[in-house]
Amino acid sequence: MKKFLLFILLIAAAAAAYLFYTRSQAAAPAEEAQASTAEQSSAPSALTVTVAAPQTDIWPEEVEASGWTAAWQEVVISSELGNQRIETLTADVGDTVKQGDLLVELSHASLENDIAELEASVESAQAELDLATADADRARQLDGAGSGALSKQEAAEYYATERKSRAELASAQAQLASSQLDLEHARINAAYGGVISSREAVMGDVVSEGEELYRLIRDNRIEWQAEVPLRQLLPIKVGTPVSIPSPLGEVTGEVRRIAPAASEENGRVKVYVSLNEPEDGPDPKTGIMISGSLVTGESDALHVPSSAIVLLDGFSYVFVLDPEDQTKVRRERVETGRRRDDRIELLGDFDANAQVVQAGGSFLSDGSTVTVTDVAEDAAEQASAPNNASGEEAGQ
Repeated sequence: MKKFLLFILLIAAAAAAYLFYTRSQAAAPAEEAQASTAEQSSAPSALTVTVAAPQTDIWPEEVEASGWTAAWQEVVISSELGNQRIETLTADVGDTVKQGDLLVELSHASLENDIAELEASVESAQAELDLATADADRARQLDGAGSGALSKQEAAEYYATERKSRAELASAQAQLASSQLDLEHARINAAYGGVISSREAVMGDVVSEGEELYRLIRDNRIEWQAEVPLRQLLPIKVGTPVSIPSPLGEVTGEVRRIAPAASEENGRVKVYVSLNEPEDGPDPKTGIMISGSLVTGESDALHVPSSAIVLLDGFSYVFVLDPEDQTKVRRERVETGRRRDDRIELLGDFDANAQVVQAGGSFLSDGSTVTVTDVAEDAAEQASAPNNASGEEAGQ
């Protein structure tokens, strides 16, 4: 009997232990799920961000272009004489000259000798003409009187000698004038005012006829020869304003001429831009590759800070607050357009009311949990920071 009771107690204890084990196993998944839910609900924030809706303003419509700076007109100054030595040089590269200023003086001793010789030839020819004219006048008197003292043949010879002497005098005078002109060409002056851009002349060198001595930029006018793709050329007209950023400030100008044909090398059309003289700083230089904008109009632009744009795999993205969960962000791909200062235009049908993360997007991923502050609160905190710091210093 005792053994039987002991057996019954062992069976009851085993059943109770089995029942406790099964209940604890069934409760474990529920507890784990509850713990997991609690852990997710208390997930830490990935980043504290400021958000704001995109802004809309009127921005200029621009065509971006690049090209070289060059002289508006380049003037070549060369010698019209040959076999003459350079005796004087009065200008160098960078000098500003006025129209008519002396630049080069050539040796002219031989020219003066030639002139003296030709002057003597003119005097001799004049004397020959005077004598021939006197003989011809007497022949005309006798021939007109009809006395028969002078034959027709002799009279014709006198008349021919007079004409020949007159022609020889004219030839001598022309040669003299040519030599005098050569003497004037021995002094080479600036044909136009401008700035000397290059100098080939060397003191003591014997020049050849047509040899280049100087090159100058006429009126010191520099232009920008921008190269524009054909598909962007349509809105550009003569007079279109141009803006060129530079380390010394913005350089402005306007289109003065558009080339009638595209380049065979790159298919672009050259647009000639007259540059305005800068108020401060040095004048523009030639031979510089620069980039600028041709302003063709104005239109509305939806824009965000450049810090809001995240570049990934060659595409542009922004992070916006999830409208269904204000603690999470989602990544959206965008197309960017114009740039102005630190703002970038968003193209397409982007939601103008979307709350865009203003900075730090490179540290986020799609679905990240964030702590949100708006732009106004962030600005207020930054503005109050110096005041708090000064108050702490005063308290200390």
